[in-house]
Amino acid sequence: MLTPPSGLLARAQGLAPTPTMRGGANNYIPGAPIVSRIGGGGFWMNGTVRRAGDGAPLPGIRIQIWAHTTEGRESDPHSHGATLTGPDGSFRLEMPQIVPIFGQPHGHLAYEGAGFRTVFLRPVMASARDTSLSADFVLQPV
Repeated sequence: MLTPPSGLLARAQGLAPTPTMRGGANNYIPGAPIVSRIGGGGFWMNGTVRRAGDGAPLPGIRIQIWAHTTEGRESDPHSHGATLTGPDGSFRLEMPQIVPIFGQPHGHLAYEGAGFRTVFLRPVMASARDTSLSADFVLQPV
């Protein structure tokens, strides 16, 4: 029996789910409020949320965002906020400038809710001077 190449098998099954990243759940505070902006703003966190398999955009999904910024530590409740995805599955939330902690400027994002597996992301910025960071979720239905 022949085994197909791993990439071929993944494509045949559709879009693979996003795995949780190491350190992504650090300083997570369940139930952060939905906000129009975190703090004074000036930095943009954005991305998309799609369903594993068919890649359909997921509207109305709650994404929590937090980071170490010019206005607070990533463990501070005022450094956390959540937003909802739009009809096309995209989200965008303004927050204070992310600054390096543990040598790396990075953000934290989480999906936790009914219907899909929980995912925590910890994307690292290319430069501490960047004024935006993007992270995409592909959620696995449960």
